[in-house]
Amino acid sequence: MRISRSLASVTVAVALVLSLSYEAMPHARVKVRQPAASEPFGAACRSKVIGSYVTAFCHNPYPRTDSVRLHIECDRWWDVDSDGAAVDAGPAQTVRLTGRCWKEVRSVWVSHRKRAL
Repeated sequence: MRISRSLASVTVAVALVLSLSYEAMPHARVKVRQPAASEPFGAACRSKVIGSYVTAFCHNPYPRTDSVRLHIECDRWWDVDSDGAAVDAGPAQTVRLTGRCWKEVRSVWVSHRKRAL
């Protein structure tokens, strides 16, 4: 049985309309509010490993206090990893964080947290 030309063209047109992506369909315009520009935050930290000892210096150039913590992962499976106490780095302040492993150090990082006003 042969499909008529009009039925074939309707089928192709429906298939094309259904295959259009959602983004190509027209949408109502909604005005989106831009979020307020967030203030810059976060102390710049640099760490140094000498043997099994770790020292990190964090300088906060911003007006909001940054609470920083030193985290040390030790290389040996039996060596205890450590998370240092939180230290507040106030505006234009540099703080020193220290820690150590019994043997080799695998990795070091510093975490940041905004202090409540």
